[in-house]
Amino acid sequence: MKKLITLSVNSLEHELAVEANVSLADVLRYQLGLTGTKKGCGIGDCGACTVLMDGVPVFSCLVLAVEAQGFDILTIEGVAEGSELHPVQKAFVEVGAIQCGFCTPGMVLNALALLDKNPDPSEADVRLALSGNLCRCTGYQKIVEAVLTAAKDMMKEEAQPEEAK
Repeated sequence: MKKLITLSVNSLEHELAVEANVSLADVLRYQLGLTGTKKGCGIGDCGACTVLMDGVPVFSCLVLAVEAQGFDILTIEGVAEGSELHPVQKAFVEVGAIQCGFCTPGMVLNALALLDKNPDPSEADVRLALSGNLCRCTGYQKIVEAVLTAAKDMMKEEAQPEEAK
């Protein structure tokens, strides 16, 4: 039996009829068409399905869609502002932290959550924050460099006088 729920995803409200046992990852991908949320392992081991719920990274493959009501959900599609990439996304591109791209959405969202709590993380902080995300292509060094670069860029941007922005 389907249940009617309302999800707030990327600042938009969506009223959906969902089965009680369907995951948030499946609803995001197959009902809302937000395919940036990747389905990797389906058991919370790879981090490819990471989204932010009220700013906290979660594996959307392990969250039931009905449990996500009342939370502000951010997917990779909601990170950029129009065509303007977020500094974390820019740094991933500039540093060369993207290869196949499958893990990238989860990595970016975990990086956003980290930088929101800790705007000046150490390399160890970044590695710990990303430890739930598996990447089979990059070896992680470029990803860590991208997060540290984004942190520096974001701090510089914050330090600029308002008229210079």
